[in-house]
Amino acid sequence: MKVVLDTNVFVSGVFFIGPPYEILRAWRDGKLRMVVSQEILEEYSRVGEALADQFPGVDLKPVLEFITISAEVVAPQVLGEKICDDPDDDKFFSCAISGSCNVIISGDKHLLRKSGRRGVRVMKPRDFTNKYL
Repeated sequence: MKVVLDTNVFVSGVFFIGPPYEILRAWRDGKLRMVVSQEILEEYSRVGEALADQFPGVDLKPVLEFITISAEVVAPQVLGEKICDDPDDDKFFSCAISGSCNVIISGDKHLLRKSGRRGVRVMKPRDFTNKYL
């Protein structure tokens, strides 16, 4: 199964335990495939580096390098229409559509409200782990 992780799920999986961590572990172990765009990678890096200042024992660089090597990096499609209330969230739908993913994993209420748009389901991390892991 191919998935797109929103930034908060990715960062939570790197810095904390719980469902986001389980999702990253499943990806690392080859149980699912992660799809990202360059824009999403940049956001992962920017947000992760800001959080890393609070958690100096966590090294984000190896995780980001592993993503660039192991994830499917896609050139996102132009959607042509706004999907999300926050236009910054459209990048996750664009990535999912471009990468032929039908799942975005997110806890963001704005993304969750748009579940089902363009055939892309948005699932909370715990719901995803309960159903698929």
